[in-house]
Amino acid sequence: MGNDQAQQANRTDSVGAGMPDAQSATSTAAFVMSPALGDTLNLLIVAQNLVRAGWRVDVFGDHAYALAAWFPQFSIAPALTPDEAREVLARYPYVVQMHRDRPLAQLGGWHAGFIDLHEAEYAQSPHCMAKRFADFAAARFGLHDAETSNGMRAPAGLSFRKHASRVAIHPEASTPDKRWLPQRFVDLSRRLQAAGLQVEFVLEARERSRWGQLASDLPPLRSFPSSAQLAAWLYESGWFIGNDSGVGHLASALGIPTLTVFRRRGVAQRWRPGFTTGDIVLPSWWVPTAGLKERWWRESISAGRVMKAFGALRLRVAGQSRPIDSAQRSER
Repeated sequence: MGNDQAQQANRTDSVGAGMPDAQSATSTAAFVMSPALGDTLNLLIVAQNLVRAGWRVDVFGDHAYALAAWFPQFSIAPALTPDEAREVLARYPYVVQMHRDRPLAQLGGWHAGFIDLHEAEYAQSPHCMAKRFADFAAARFGLHDAETSNGMRAPAGLSFRKHASRVAIHPEASTPDKRWLPQRFVDLSRRLQAAGLQVEFVLEARERSRWGQLASDLPPLRSFPSSAQLAAWLYESGWFIGNDSGVGHLASALGIPTLTVFRRRGVAQRWRPGFTTGDIVLPSWWVPTAGLKERWWRESISAGRVMKAFGALRLRVAGQSRPIDSAQRSER
């Protein structure tokens, strides 16, 4: 192992002594974003809390760049290539990246002000990632009022939850092991429509063909060429249901109540959307052993169970002391 690799392996999520006063206007940090949407939205919680404390924060990442109009408090640029990263990031006293080894693998080996969130991500904690990252911001940077918010705000011209009866369903995920059964999503959509709700599936364009083969009475299929257009549509939707995915984190960051289907309790504990009101659905308790749970979790969750959980979520939202809005960002 070379010197750079050894430094990287031994580094934790702190950079040692010498952190400037968080209230100083000269405190500056660059944030290198993961290519994953959910990771980006959660890491921006740390960036937002630094901005609130008077820091200048520059963000590098493609999802963040696409959503720049929703984050006017940051200076946002596209993702850095490995060839340009060293020259650009050397200008910053502190560089924050969620993972130690990605998207820039050697960053921790050469930048003395490198900070990662490995320990926060993998800590034994009952909290979701949004709350963990807010707590990290408070502890690491000495902030006294860190909040579970990435500061996302809608551009002018959009109306929050304008289509209150619209249920946005995202039946896909980044990997097959996160996806509930497609036919169960179709069954769920029929139940929701029978209850008087407007249901629409949101998919990437490349995913549409296989859904069109599942049923003749699918709800409308929506695809968007950019994260910003997806965000605008979600912001005006009333509800979100989906698999463990970045789209669920986006809906939550926008203040939309979420219901997420998860394959394991441990995964849900860490990765449930945590920006606003939301619930989860887990596999049935009767499936024995971890191996069988991993194999049969999809079959153990019925459309009826998800429908029941959605009904409970609607009652919880209706019973809140004041209507939810896009500014609420606390973990629930």
